[in-house]
Amino acid sequence: MSFRIQPAAAARPNRCQLFGPGSRPAIFEKMATSAADVINLDLEDSVAPDDKPQARRAIVEAINDIDWGNKYLSVRINGLDTPYWYRDVVEVLEEAGDRIDQIMIPKVGCASDVYAVDALVTAVERAKGRTKPVSLEVIIETAAGIAHVEEIAASSPRLQAMSLGAADFAASMGMQTTGIGGTQEDYYMHREGQKYWSDPWHWAQAAIVAACRTHGVLPVDGPFGDFSDDEGFIAQAKRSATLGMVGKWAIHPKQVTLANEVFTPSEAKVTEAREILAAMEQAKKDGAGAAVYKGRLVDIASIRQAEVIVRQAEMIGG
Repeated sequence: MSFRIQPAAAARPNRCQLFGPGSRPAIFEKMATSAADVINLDLEDSVAPDDKPQARRAIVEAINDIDWGNKYLSVRINGLDTPYWYRDVVEVLEEAGDRIDQIMIPKVGCASDVYAVDALVTAVERAKGRTKPVSLEVIIETAAGIAHVEEIAASSPRLQAMSLGAADFAASMGMQTTGIGGTQEDYYMHREGQKYWSDPWHWAQAAIVAACRTHGVLPVDGPFGDFSDDEGFIAQAKRSATLGMVGKWAIHPKQVTLANEVFTPSEAKVTEAREILAAMEQAKKDGAGAAVYKGRLVDIASIRQAEVIVRQAEMIGG
């Protein structure tokens, strides 16, 4: 392993991020009582241009007035290519209390995008005497974003999470699909008269996970558009979890339970991980560098794998 230690990401549950338009304040109370770990109040794509000022005011009121419990509370601002984003940051941070935890930045294409928001957030915090630092989450949803993903992951000490936004990413890449996440009908291999569907988002997810893990950022899978397809959502979420992502977006309340189930290590997996750690501890006492567990070899690398699962379960349980 490199002598440069891989930094740890923020130790907080991020299994599900539930989104709600800032222009629909009637749903905020239900979002607050949901089982989602993170609440994203949206000022971007789900809010029409004429509704954005009113949506900002509604979000400020909600941050101040609603009991959000232990939710990690995030606001998605508009993109830096719009005339809205700076007012999003200034009004929310100047007028809302310390309950806000995070600003989400869409369509980040380079580290300078993060720097711009970081600088504005820092200025508002200093001007208002805010004592609780606001974290940042970025969305990779352009060709430039994925091309510069590592420099983005290293861009700011405020950065805690990074998500993949499949729809805008597909458009930016010129992909011939209107699907949001999941397998795509025309993305398949053909053998002996049979079609085998693969995952067109896999490479981008892997790049995001690698960049995030290198720089201590939480990698998160984005939306799955067909909220009538529970099996499709679960399949993509399981692929994401296997790759190392810690959670997934929910664009419908029914997806919250699905995400939590996938990104919470099962009792069987936690038990197996603990047994592997116990087997390796016994091997260490016996002076051995490896052990046999259920017919397979486990060694130092197996300890690291098992520790990931145990730590995740303990964090969620705690």
